[in-house]
Amino acid sequence: MTRIVVDPITRIEGHLRIEAEVNGGRVSDAWSSSTMFRGIETILKGRDPRDAWYFTQRFCGVCTTVHSIASIRCVENALDIKVPPNAQLIRNIIMGIQNVQDHVIHFYHLHALDWVDITSALKADPTKTAALAASISDWPLNSPTYFKGVQDKLKAFVAKGRLGPFANAYWGHPAYKLPPEANLMATAHYLEALEWQKDVIKVHAILGSKNPHPQTFLVGGMAIPIDLDSQNALNADKLAQIKQLLAKAQVFVEKVYIPDLIAVASFYKEWGGIGGGVGNYLSYGEFPDPVSGKPWFPAGVIVNKDLTKVMPVEQDKVTEYVDHSWYQYSKPATGKGLHPWEGESQKLYTGPTPPYKNLNVDRQYSWVKAPRYLDQPMEVGPLARLLVAYASGHKEVQGAVNGVLKQLNVGPEVLFSTLGRTAARGIDCLLIAQQTPKWLDQLIDNIGKGDTKVHNGAKWDPASWPQYAKGYGWHEAPRGALGHWIKIENGKILNYQAVVPSTWNASPRDAKGLRGPYEAALVGTPLADPNKPLEILRTIHSFDPCLACAVHVMDATGNEMVKINVR
Repeated sequence: MTRIVVDPITRIEGHLRIEAEVNGGRVSDAWSSSTMFRGIETILKGRDPRDAWYFTQRFCGVCTTVHSIASIRCVENALDIKVPPNAQLIRNIIMGIQNVQDHVIHFYHLHALDWVDITSALKADPTKTAALAASISDWPLNSPTYFKGVQDKLKAFVAKGRLGPFANAYWGHPAYKLPPEANLMATAHYLEALEWQKDVIKVHAILGSKNPHPQTFLVGGMAIPIDLDSQNALNADKLAQIKQLLAKAQVFVEKVYIPDLIAVASFYKEWGGIGGGVGNYLSYGEFPDPVSGKPWFPAGVIVNKDLTKVMPVEQDKVTEYVDHSWYQYSKPATGKGLHPWEGESQKLYTGPTPPYKNLNVDRQYSWVKAPRYLDQPMEVGPLARLLVAYASGHKEVQGAVNGVLKQLNVGPEVLFSTLGRTAARGIDCLLIAQQTPKWLDQLIDNIGKGDTKVHNGAKWDPASWPQYAKGYGWHEAPRGALGHWIKIENGKILNYQAVVPSTWNASPRDAKGLRGPYEAALVGTPLADPNKPLEILRTIHSFDPCLACAVHVMDATGNEMVKINVR
């Protein structure tokens, strides 16, 4: 038996450590640990609930909009505030393009290098690369001249010893299987995606005044007027620009991302049997219809991979355990989890300094809590979102999933895997990229068609609020199910808790010793070279970890917990 440590896991947001036991060339056990902590939830106590979204969106600089919408929804739920149809459509557009941009960035810039060997691209024939690219897409840049130019850039990087984003990887690893031409094609599109994402996210700047962290969210609606004749509002010119940007996003996803995803996946079909995880999936549902409120992606829970039954999601079934986390609740209750309304983030582990050299996995070993639904670990994310939608009869999801499985010539069982998780993110991106322009068309059609407003003026005044209220807000972020819970007393925040996607997925063991999704997914993973654990990165990156969102800690008394000297 060999114990290996991967710390830090790179190409993610935040700090993540994986320890794994290896027997006979396979991972036999694993432990997931977040080795950083921070705090915002405690900062919110005593503040105006209408301001919470502005603070919570600073949980992370990558998930730039998701905490805003979850926060606003939990306040609206607590105060029974309805959202006007046009405001809901604008929210859908903002959240939709966030998902599309985030997924493309993840595939090319955070995950692709687990499958693509950059050094192999140096040996590729640009003419053959162009032929390969043309065989899967009519993307206009796919020419021998173009690929030769990209290859020359790579050679220049190597010659100068400045690999930049391509440094510090396991190049030449025996687990890489793509031919040189496929590696060159994917590398070229990696560089294209950098420019593409910079443009399409301008939608946030138009609708939200800036990116990251748009500024026009508002409890009860959106703080952006629509007036086709005004330069100080969402006018005809801005709507036309948004339409162009959404079209650009859709074309790139359809003609570059999805063809690349299928091409790469076709060389790694064995990964359809690796990285399955806990087998339980949770989705909160997303993109509410502006009139009915029914989410476009349905909510639901799937247990034990049983796609014949989708259970409804009930917020009171969510709890968080800290038995293996570096926390202690104010009223220690070993083996019991707290519902987020009762949750605590300010009480820190009071034992010795966390043993980062080797985790004490029999006790506490992470700053992440262990969320559970009905006391079971749940995987969240695009795979959970699509499985719930597929099993619920969502026609677009069923068509897209079946189409990809047919192209790869594989069965539905591969969905429960690292490969399935990666493919699901691409399908999720495709469907949202195709749907987002339709919400824009709805918004344009609503202009000038009479009063479509929901009047929330009275409920904006704290004097109209009950003395005590509590609520929750859900959002299907790019990385999965995000929940915010709030308690309000006398117009101020009494308690606030966020249970984010990476808290679900990166969770340590719970009181029963049940592994979290990262840990369970790694069990059985083959390692060609334990000294270069590329395969561990493949599975962990398929979840797209965001540990900055997952850990929110602060000493309630304001005491200094850690001091770092930088020399």
